[in-house]
Amino acid sequence: MSLSSGTPSGAENTLSGRERASAHGLAIFAMVLIATTFPIGDVIAGTGDTAVLMFIRFAMASIMFAPIVAWRHGLTWPGWRAMARYSVVSGTAAIFFWTMLESLKTTDSLNSSAISTTIPVFTAIFAALLVRERMGRMRLAALGLGLLGALWIIFRGDPERLIALQLNYGDVLFFPGCIAMGLYAGLIRKMHRGEPVMVMSFWFTVLTAFWLLVIANTKIASIDWAMVDGSVLGSLAWLAIGPSVITFFLVQQTTLKIGATRVQAYTYLIPAIVLLMDWAIGRGLPTLMTLPGIAIVVGASLLIQRGSIYEGSRTFAR
Repeated sequence: MSLSSGTPSGAENTLSGRERASAHGLAIFAMVLIATTFPIGDVIAGTGDTAVLMFIRFAMASIMFAPIVAWRHGLTWPGWRAMARYSVVSGTAAIFFWTMLESLKTTDSLNSSAISTTIPVFTAIFAALLVRERMGRMRLAALGLGLLGALWIIFRGDPERLIALQLNYGDVLFFPGCIAMGLYAGLIRKMHRGEPVMVMSFWFTVLTAFWLLVIANTKIASIDWAMVDGSVLGSLAWLAIGPSVITFFLVQQTTLKIGATRVQAYTYLIPAIVLLMDWAIGRGLPTLMTLPGIAIVVGASLLIQRGSIYEGSRTFAR
């Protein structure tokens, strides 16, 4: 596959302006859905074992997804080779979702969402290694700017906290999960063999549930289901529908169209979205020193997209 600076692949250049705009719009919508995970996860994190809760989420998602896939494409066994590919990708997703919810036991939703802005950096690294996706200097600078904004939010704009590295356990735990998600985004294109995106998404969801069941082990057998609060099940149901089923499909579809780095660059918008969500549910606003960090990560996302278009225009005839 031939790749050029500033573009994820030659594929995007076959898209019309409307199709490209639609892909970017769907990527942003996926980030809105993902952002709901943080405040909801903050609420349910302490209600049970993390692996069990995440298994329930993805088991629900698999059950909801199955009839849709059966209707659109037929639900057939994909073969052992395909399952091996899907298992590798879904394993990285399981690591991410487990560390995210577990971390929310000891950190807050804004910190977690800020740490998630490191994902585009890892996505860029893995995309370069796995599918030779190249980036221009402007996009590389924007990734660095996004990291600066994330650090600003995590340390609340206080240089002394940064120098002292005042991170809590949850912040540290979620970091390797973000590395895993960067690998996940890069692996999607590497492992794709032309099968329908919806079919691939379904098996990713099923196998993510499987890996979480492995992590949960015997703990799931000790649950008294009658004692599980209805609000927790309702929250897990939403996470299964929005940030799981719909987002899995959106991320994979848009990644194949505009590239992993561009899709994951919109992760920088998540802290601002979480901030608005927290404010909407009455949690108030963070300190004023946090707000410049929000502005930086939003600006980094916009800079990456603008840089992609500018650098791509120098390489391809439009």
